[in-house]
Amino acid sequence: MAVIGSIIDGKYEILKLIGQGGMSKVYLAMDQRLNKQWAVKEIEKKAKDRNNEVIIQSAIAEANMIKRLDHPSLPRIVDIIDNGDVIFVIMDYIEGEPLSKILDEYGAQPQDLVIEWAKQLCEVLEYLHTCNPPIIYRDMKPANIMLRPDGNLKLIDFGIAREYKEQNLADTVSLGTKGYAAPEQFGGKGQTDPRTDVYCLGVTLYHLVTGQNPCEPPYELYPIRQWNPQLSGGLERIIQKCTQLNPEDRYQSCAELLYALQHYEEVDDLYREKQKAKLRNVSLVAGAALLSLFVGITGQAMQTRTNNADYDRSLQMAEKSAEYADKVQFYSQAIDIKPEEKKAYMGLLHTFKNDAAYTVEEEEQFKKKINPHLVEIRQSPDYADLAFEIGKTYWYYYDYGKTKQNDNQLTRMQSAVQWFQDAVKYGSAKKDYYKIAAIYSNIGMFNRDITLHVEEASDKGKYKPYWNDMRKLIQLINETPDESEIVKLELYKLAAHSIEAYARKLKLDGISESDIRSVAASIQKSTSDMTATTEKTEAIRNEILQRFDTTEKAIDHAFKSSQGGSE
Repeated sequence: MAVIGSIIDGKYEILKLIGQGGMSKVYLAMDQRLNKQWAVKEIEKKAKDRNNEVIIQSAIAEANMIKRLDHPSLPRIVDIIDNGDVIFVIMDYIEGEPLSKILDEYGAQPQDLVIEWAKQLCEVLEYLHTCNPPIIYRDMKPANIMLRPDGNLKLIDFGIAREYKEQNLADTVSLGTKGYAAPEQFGGKGQTDPRTDVYCLGVTLYHLVTGQNPCEPPYELYPIRQWNPQLSGGLERIIQKCTQLNPEDRYQSCAELLYALQHYEEVDDLYREKQKAKLRNVSLVAGAALLSLFVGITGQAMQTRTNNADYDRSLQMAEKSAEYADKVQFYSQAIDIKPEEKKAYMGLLHTFKNDAAYTVEEEEQFKKKINPHLVEIRQSPDYADLAFEIGKTYWYYYDYGKTKQNDNQLTRMQSAVQWFQDAVKYGSAKKDYYKIAAIYSNIGMFNRDITLHVEEASDKGKYKPYWNDMRKLIQLINETPDESEIVKLELYKLAAHSIEAYARKLKLDGISESDIRSVAASIQKSTSDMTATTEKTEAIRNEILQRFDTTEKAIDHAFKSSQGGSE
């Protein structure tokens, strides 16, 4: 077992144990060279397990398999270290929590949200199934699906995934989680193929939308409307087809399942009955509709008036309250009344970051409010504005993993990227923040991916676009008169760090010495001229100024060849 505080391969410091399963232990580690957090999976070669050799080979196969995959819903492997008695697999650390934990805390999830998750999972499974050779995941369940802070999913744990071999008639030896696993995963019942993952996904959707764990009594997948009559008959039919015992009776691919999910309302019993009724009773329905419309409009207007009044009252109470707890309570009430409106979310974010820190507890509170409504919020024309503000909150204020010894700037950037991408995806180019959001996204993705590019020696040409984005962002932020001091200082710190870390790489990508020195001088002057108003910003300001000699030396070292001969 790895010791907390020990250093692996001279660079990965073990911080804490974050997971443990039958095959391995997983630790959170800090890359001391890059100041970046990774997940480290540890597999002991001499564990007291008669199947240990199978476990070791499975873990190595898993690592090598993931290493060649490239999909936003899959983790990346960056290193495999064999220390003799132990194998360490270095991979992306995925922030968030498994859907199993969300089920334990909140029970059944909203139908619309589950369907959106199902679509994401179909897409990643279809990607795996269309690899060459195809990859069968075989262990779909809520515990293996991570919900990230941005609302998107990551599929983890490829310990029992396998490459599909057409000539294998029977390949499975009881691998999978009972309750979720398909019949063919339990020895002698044929080869696992894409339809196996369709089954596992169907059971997972059953658990998510009903809250009923298939691993617990009654150990039977009843129609989902038996648990909740308000659920869609169309979704019920889809889950029932996914979970047929005979693979021939299921959807034959995840692409086919995805299409069904996109049109689930069209196979709903109620939907079909309504369509038939419309054909039989056109005139009657039309007359009734007019009457219903009048009554409905009147009732809805009254209800809308009440909701608007309650919403506005909650916002006013939040804005007038001096106490932090009261503000959080009233903004939360407003969100519950009108969860598709952005104003209460914005107020809640402002309250959370008012002390220049967005804590893990505050993030948890915010996620509880926004995650169940993400599908409907994304339909709002104001969603891009909200996504941009959430991205900035993570980028500048998120304090997860921050210590006196280690800044968590990379963690903050990684957590913010998807929100900035949403601001661009759902926003308009006419918005003032549109260009800034795109630049934030690019800078975040660079810092997220550059380690892997360096490991694979594919980083050439990546630094110039990054530098140009950094320059643009500094210019845009400096031209914003009311931008907060912490935003400016954090940006200056990132730029200075980038010069220190990548000065030589910038030179090789064609960035001139004068260009780099110009930006460095601008950072130094802007930082010196700024008057910090809080202890936190004063500390950042001092850190930048104290490290400026290091920044200058990095430039000198990178360009020494042009001053005194060849390198």
